[in-house]
Amino acid sequence: MKQILQNLKDGSTEIAEVPCPRLAPGHLLLRTTRTLISAGTERMLVDFGKANPLEKARQQPDKVRQVLEKVRTDGLAPTLAAVRNKLEQPLPLGYCQVGVVVEEGCRGQGSGGSEERRFAVGDRVVSNGKHAEMVAVPVNLCARIPDTVTDEAAAFTVIGAIALQGIRLVAPTLGEAVVVTGLGLIGLLTGQLLRAQGCRGLGIDLDPAKLAPA
Repeated sequence: MKQILQNLKDGSTEIAEVPCPRLAPGHLLLRTTRTLISAGTERMLVDFGKANPLEKARQQPDKVRQVLEKVRTDGLAPTLAAVRNKLEQPLPLGYCQVGVVVEEGCRGQGSGGSEERRFAVGDRVVSNGKHAEMVAVPVNLCARIPDTVTDEAAAFTVIGAIALQGIRLVAPTLGEAVVVTGLGLIGLLTGQLLRAQGCRGLGIDLDPAKLAPA
């Protein structure tokens, strides 16, 4: 099957032929119909891969501290080998996927304690799966798509859930003014959710092109 992979060492991105994932207990095997590109997150990973070692270090200060600690405990040579190995591992991109259940390896508990199927083969499902033809995703990260919702609309579910979680943490009240800093895809959805909740959204972004749709 085909899958999009990112090389963090040199920033190259490829559509690779990889083995189909095996179904594990508590997972669903899904055949992808749509995936959504999270432009900010995925561009950040591509830019990180293309950066030189010094720029990589500046972008990941926490990782630098971990590397320095490993040098102190394991020595320089083993640490360099571990860092090189980590950067050479291909990174699957994507976390907003829509697909059809091909196989299910899980059951849920009914109200009476008996086992019942939560998903069935053929169900349309949204998940946080990668950009790949087939994905195996834990059942708790999947949701059945209502018949009235298109695959294209359902692909925004994970992004919308991130926006909704931020709003829930802030817990705004009706009529309250809320500032949304950063008007990328998540920021735009956050503004729409705030307005639907009866709040006044105030958007901030350094990029004028992002202010227009907001």
